Amino acid sequence: MKKDNQSCLTEFLLLGFSDFKSMEELLFCLVLIFYLMALIGNSLVLILTISSPTLHTPMYFFLWNLSFLEIGYTSSISPKMLVNLLSENQTISFWGCGCQMCFFLLFSVTECCLLCAMAYDRYVAICKPLQYPCIMNYKKCVKLAAISWIFGISVCLGESISIFTLPFCGSNRISHFFCDLMPVLTLTSINTYKNEVANATLTVVFGLVPLLLIVFSYILIISTILTMPVATNRHKAFSTCSSHLIVVFIFFGTIIVTYIHPNSESSVDDNRILALLYTVVTPSLNPIIYSLRNEEIKTAFKTLVSR
Repeated sequence: MKKDNQSCLTEFLLLGFSDFKSMEELLFCLVLIFYLMALIGNSLVLILTISSPTLHTPMYFFLWNLSFLEIGYTSSISPKMLVNLLSENQTISFWGCGCQMCFFLLFSVTECCLLCAMAYDRYVAICKPLQYPCIMNYKKCVKLAAISWIFGISVCLGESISIFTLPFCGSNRISHFFCDLMPVLTLTSINTYKNEVANATLTVVFGLVPLLLIVFSYILIISTILTMPVATNRHKAFSTCSSHLIVVFIFFGTIIVTYIHPNSESSVDDNRILALLYTVVTPSLNPIIYSLRNEEIKTAFKTLVSR
């Protein structure tokens, strides 16, 4: 099969937004701005959570991992998209496409699991505050983060190998701006029913299941908050959860709508717009969402600047 892959197809053509030629320069500027925002914002969060002793807590440990994921997540797609928006040659090599898909799956699946772990952290902090230091100790946090990364590595290797060992001997035109699962699968020379079932299963397991666990956690959290007698405590508890809820809503919302949306010619434009949201816009907004209403991060930033 490897010989067939190399003899039949050596590169793919990423069509991207080639049907919107007049808007490519505007898209380039917007993508570049959001990409730089993502790099600067998430890098700043990384620096603050490492350098400030007051941020050495489980919540910020997970936030550090999330920021690292966001940098890798958007960097696996945005640079190539920026080059293609200004270049006539919009090709990507066979193995380059495989690597891009592999890293995209790694960071996206790991982020789904990590957001679930962050919801569990908030559940323990609010529903079991006295037991929080014992339950969410450093070893437990490392285990939860490691499990998230193990799931991401397993899925990315398994899916990438299963797809890129298939024969590609037909068209090489991908109707997307990056090597996503379904657009690449449609180019194979054989029936891909088993692969499509596997993709649907993975979407449910690593998309819907973490989301349901997060929803269940927040049902318990909200019910606990509503029973708090002091209004200031309720407000503080809600404020610590609001940032995470917004990130969960944006990330899972766009991904689930994209991958559960029925495949059709009319949905190609919708999928590309949604993909822009979760690959470029969301990683740039997360640092802003987590810092705007977070006094600890603001204080750490002021301290860092004063130094």
